[in-house]
Amino acid sequence: MQLFRRSILILPLCLLAACSSEPERPRPIGQAFAGPASLQLRSELGVRSAVVATARHGERLDIIQVRRRFYKVRNAAGAEGWVDGRNLLSTAQMDLIDRVSKQAQSLPSQGKATVYDPLNVHTGPNRQSPTIAQMAPGAYADVVGHKVAPRAAYKPVGTLVPPQPTPPPRKPKKRTSSKSLLPPPPAPAPPANWLDLSKSSLPPEPEPSAGAEPEAPKPLPRDDWSLVRLADGKAGWVLTRMLVMGIPDEVAQYAEGHRITSYFALGEVDAGGQKKRHYLWTTLSKTLEPYEFDSFRVFIYNARRSRYETAYIERNLRGYFPVVTGSVEVREGKETLTVPSFTVIVEDKDGQLVRKTFSFQLYRVRMVSKTPVGRDQIGGQSAAGPPGPGGESNGGSLAREVEEKVKKLFR
Repeated sequence: MQLFRRSILILPLCLLAACSSEPERPRPIGQAFAGPASLQLRSELGVRSAVVATARHGERLDIIQVRRRFYKVRNAAGAEGWVDGRNLLSTAQMDLIDRVSKQAQSLPSQGKATVYDPLNVHTGPNRQSPTIAQMAPGAYADVVGHKVAPRAAYKPVGTLVPPQPTPPPRKPKKRTSSKSLLPPPPAPAPPANWLDLSKSSLPPEPEPSAGAEPEAPKPLPRDDWSLVRLADGKAGWVLTRMLVMGIPDEVAQYAEGHRITSYFALGEVDAGGQKKRHYLWTTLSKTLEPYEFDSFRVFIYNARRSRYETAYIERNLRGYFPVVTGSVEVREGKETLTVPSFTVIVEDKDGQLVRKTFSFQLYRVRMVSKTPVGRDQIGGQSAAGPPGPGGESNGGSLAREVEEKVKKLFR
């Protein structure tokens, strides 16, 4: 009797468990991270299909199915949807983004830039590389590097789905039919004039001219890219032509159609109760150049005339980042004064790199030092700047070490 009662109690529990059981979900075959700031997971492959969930940049996703370049992923909440594989980041790419963002914190800014339209920030200097953020119109970012890159096909770093083990080949089934198979009949012989028929159907081949060289492949188009540091600390690559440097318009109007690549404030003056800054800028007259500027210029604000005037200018040169501002000690009679300064790296007449340090004092610009530098100290904020008030340089070995790592990452 007791056994019968227990059976009656257990039977409903078993039926309830059977009714609540869900189909087993597919196991993940890989792992990825959302690349864009907002990634939509859709129910089907079509771009008009319903959105089932939204993933934020860096959110971990499990890959459960692959169809060509599209991936079906599942987020932590269990929502499953399809995304374009170009918007996914591998573990290696996430590590690279974190390292570049940390290293970019120590690179000196070459000026702040803004955009007029939304601009994607990419993981690398490639239009097809994933985007990690988007600059909104009016937002500002620090420009810290520059690179000219070809429009080559994007090659992702790392793999999203590890190679799956191949199953062992199946053994062919043995034929159990007792009927013997007849051999196939022999192929028909070609017609006797098959050579003439072939020549008449094919167009005549052009005869190569004597001494003609094969055409060289056309070079890939290239783009100017800028490495920017966003307000939240992330760093990525954007198209340089989309950036607008944040120097005031009353100074930018003197650019003469050249692109302003960097700018710095060198002090300020009181103009009728309004503070006006003096500026240093660098400009480039052409695009797709391996250097960052071919001219630099110092503007001072003339309070008496209420306008900006040129205090110093150099043209027709090849200059490289970083341009660094600081301070330097100068002799003024019997006194030693600490005045603003700036440092530029340019090529001399022999093609050798030199670092020139200029002092800025009472609207006068004067070169105070000139030292040779190596090629390993250009192209991304690696050189040390002029001595600061505490006797330490603005840059130094730490910045050079960081730059070497950045170069290796993006080669």
